[in-house]
Amino acid sequence: MSCDDARVLVDAYVDGEIDLLRSLDVEKHIETCASCKHAVEQRQALGGALRDESMYYRAPRELEGKIRKSLEHAGGSARSGRRVLPILAVAAGLLLAAVFLDRLIPFSQNHRAEDLVAQEVLDSHLRSLMPGHLSDVESSDQHTVKPWFNGKLDFSPPVSDFAAQQFSLIGGRLDSIEGRTVAVLIYQRRQHRINVYIWPSSGTQNTEVDSMSRQGYHLLHWARGGMCWWVASDLNDSELRDFGKLLRNQ
Repeated sequence: MSCDDARVLVDAYVDGEIDLLRSLDVEKHIETCASCKHAVEQRQALGGALRDESMYYRAPRELEGKIRKSLEHAGGSARSGRRVLPILAVAAGLLLAAVFLDRLIPFSQNHRAEDLVAQEVLDSHLRSLMPGHLSDVESSDQHTVKPWFNGKLDFSPPVSDFAAQQFSLIGGRLDSIEGRTVAVLIYQRRQHRINVYIWPSSGTQNTEVDSMSRQGYHLLHWARGGMCWWVASDLNDSELRDFGKLLRNQ
């Protein structure tokens, strides 16, 4: 099963609306595809949020009595009171929908923003693979690469060489993500190039590593110590995650 096939079935899979064989195909696929697994987990989290009792307002029992008394005082009847209850139910439903949308919109906006950054990072990575676009400074010496960024950025990116772990530093460059200049460190694992994008993000809390796949390439990203980190490569997901751990522990 391809990613395109799996994504078509994600919603039905989470809702339990597909047959057993297709469900097993999806489960087998997401065992090896971090991107589709992330999509499933997002749908499950959204479903859990909808079932969360904190999303619902439970009216106090005395509210119905107060409504009936008000109707009787205005000349209404108990029967009129029963007719108004469905209206109250509709109003409560609209209130719940408003509360849910208020919570959902920021989630959707954040997810959309993350997708846009991911595409910018991938586009930059693909451009770098064209002849003459990979690096501005070519060196395997971190003490050469790190000083090269001095005066070119308003922050100092951490630079380490992991040649002992078979991830060799081969250079660095400047690039633009989200309209700001960022540092890019370039590593190599066998014949695979790895681009590491770093820029400050004030107010961003530390996050765990998130992974995704696009157009046959793997991406990692996280926030740590006031910095945003994105990693892009055609290296397999397992080895790229190992590299991500080295970066986080440097």
